Amino acid sequence: MQKKFNFIYHKKISFILILSITFSIPFVSNYVLFFFKEPWYSTINLPSFNPPSWVFGPVWSTLYFLMSFAIWRTWIQFYDKKILFIYFIHLFFNLMWSILFFGFHTIGLAFLDLVIILVFILILMKIYFEKDKLSFYLMVPYFLWSLFALVLNAVIFLDN
Repeated sequence: MQKKFNFIYHKKISFILILSITFSIPFVSNYVLFFFKEPWYSTINLPSFNPPSWVFGPVWSTLYFLMSFAIWRTWIQFYDKKILFIYFIHLFFNLMWSILFFGFHTIGLAFLDLVIILVFILILMKIYFEKDKLSFYLMVPYFLWSLFALVLNAVIFLDN
């Protein structure tokens, strides 16, 4: 009975830790947005399909939860440190996009960062597909949103 309790406790703690680390990204990103987005962002050309600002909070909250749940499911089943390492490196590049785009106003470097993010997403999805199909499917919205972001970033780069 004690062993089962420890396993359940471990599962809950690992999920909370993964969620906490993943959701630390928007805290840093929001700091960058607050201090460095304007007035620069208002002066650049944006495409007509650029979503309104209010869309990003709910979308990213959902995506961060889904990607956290995906890595957690795989982690508790396989305890694969390699995939956890890949996930956290991917989060670093996810954070860097906001810093590059809104902080340093380097639209081209932000585009390259998105390419790197997409490569990491594909690597994670490949591993998930082999280990846990649900984790794979949980990453599909993130992959699609990141593809959309890549197109959006490319158009902003070309128009500015």
